[in-house]
Amino acid sequence: RDFNERCAQCSEVNWGLTDGGRFYCRSCHNVTERTREVVNTDFITNSRVQTVSKGLRKQEKNDAGCEWYICEGFQLVLKKQAEAIEALGVCPQMKDEILCNFWRCYLQKSKQAYCKRPAGETVKALSVCESSTDVDSDPERPSLLHLLSLSESEGDLQTDCSFASSVSKVSDSTSVYSGSVDGSLYLMKNQKEKLRMTMPMTLSFCYMALLWLREPITLSELLRFVVEGHIPYLNVFQHFPEKMKLCGLDLRIFCVESWPVYEEVFNKMHELAAFLDLPRFPDITDSCFLHPDMLCMKYLMEANLPDELHNWTCRVVKKIGIGEVDFLTLTPGNKSTRKVKYDVLAAAVIVVVLKLLFLLDDHYEWLLSEFAEERNKNNTEGGPYFEFKKWYEVVKQSLDVEQKKLDEERAKYLWRCEKPLFYSVKNKSKVLKRRQMVVNLQNQFGKLSGSVRRAEKPNPSSFQLSWSEENTDGTCFHGHSLKGVLQEKCGLLTAMNPDYWLCTVKLCNEKLCGHLAHYREVEFPQSYHFVLGLFSFLLRIQPSYIHDEVCMIEHKLFNKKLYKKLKYNTVLRK
Repeated sequence: RDFNERCAQCSEVNWGLTDGGRFYCRSCHNVTERTREVVNTDFITNSRVQTVSKGLRKQEKNDAGCEWYICEGFQLVLKKQAEAIEALGVCPQMKDEILCNFWRCYLQKSKQAYCKRPAGETVKALSVCESSTDVDSDPERPSLLHLLSLSESEGDLQTDCSFASSVSKVSDSTSVYSGSVDGSLYLMKNQKEKLRMTMPMTLSFCYMALLWLREPITLSELLRFVVEGHIPYLNVFQHFPEKMKLCGLDLRIFCVESWPVYEEVFNKMHELAAFLDLPRFPDITDSCFLHPDMLCMKYLMEANLPDELHNWTCRVVKKIGIGEVDFLTLTPGNKSTRKVKYDVLAAAVIVVVLKLLFLLDDHYEWLLSEFAEERNKNNTEGGPYFEFKKWYEVVKQSLDVEQKKLDEERAKYLWRCEKPLFYSVKNKSKVLKRRQMVVNLQNQFGKLSGSVRRAEKPNPSSFQLSWSEENTDGTCFHGHSLKGVLQEKCGLLTAMNPDYWLCTVKLCNEKLCGHLAHYREVEFPQSYHFVLGLFSFLLRIQPSYIHDEVCMIEHKLFNKKLYKKLKYNTVLRK
């Protein structure tokens, strides 16, 4: 009643009060900057308290979210992944020292931070902004380069993002298409020479840091931990702060709807190492977990194969020189050396040894099994002879169960995240209402059907298949003997089998077709395919990648014989 000014919009005098204490016109709903002066004498006599509500304006500003940049989003992803990997028991230096330095180097090389701002980039970034202010004009903005390192402090560095954060506001047209400031520019830029950051590359960063520290986690294990949910990757943007609004084009960058692929993460890691101009990595010696001798021991145990096979895998590794430090150690940018997949290489060595001893031609291994079965009936001393047929039956049964369980888990996986996503600010209210409706319906149907709660995810483990020697049912073959397939010659144990079949006589050009050899199941024996399928399940990769490594090892092992054969065939053709 005390406020008698006319409304600037409709010239009416019909005022009401908002919750924040400001006047609004009941006729046209125009809100003014004037606030009501409240006089309260209940607690203080002869005094007047004037309340001016400024919190509402600030809240409305915060509802739109803070200004954030794509590299900040990836930095948060890396931080969450590094913390999860450290929780698995790796070296504490992995996050704050190794990975953080790699990330800073990438920001500098890609000219996103720690460098003088290029003029061309300045024009692009400021084309969607109004006039700039002082760099420290927004004290509430979270620091860009301190999210990873929690123990170090940086000086005042002029970065792309800190420079761009100095702008006052982003135009409304940009916010409609993306929640981040540079989401649209990030997808439009031609960044082939800068190695544009992607979600799979976050795993490449993590694997590169693990490899630098020579941690006992292979790439296949890292990706398996991702799939099992121990390392955040799918829907990781749910962990973003509430102020970092994610919508529109940002979803194309951070929203992942597929499992990470081994080959993509592996290749990106090598591209990253070369792009960052990293020096030679620490040496992979025979005492490191990533050495073929160590990994072969692990995979022999997990595949339920005899321990005596480890002597043969060590002999093959030494014979062809794949256990040498120079072969195993990564030297970024050196195109003359082959990229080593440590886990795949170890699995391929075991496959080659099984071919040397059992041939795996769907005939000879079964004859050896019959012979070992007869010897085991009359054997009263020492450990039992290894029976390939019995091993095949036991492992296949367990493998089928685990494969079925894995397929069911993948089929039931809910790709939609709990946090609703919207591609436009205009559709936000509709998406939120629809999401709330879906949640309510799910809860109601869950109560009616009495659905069972989801089982808690198992603890992370390096072994997917476990075999105990204490079992009396004969399902563990670790202590079985290879006497049935070996013979002593000149004081050395050699294979009774004198033959060997090659997967391919001539290797393909890996750079042209992507593979050293082509693998088709119908062209190879079933025993060979089963062994490849077993290690394919353990490593969660395609059998063709293991087949490539097998062909490479065979050509190193039989190089002289192959050279003579190819030379002889060439002479005959002439």
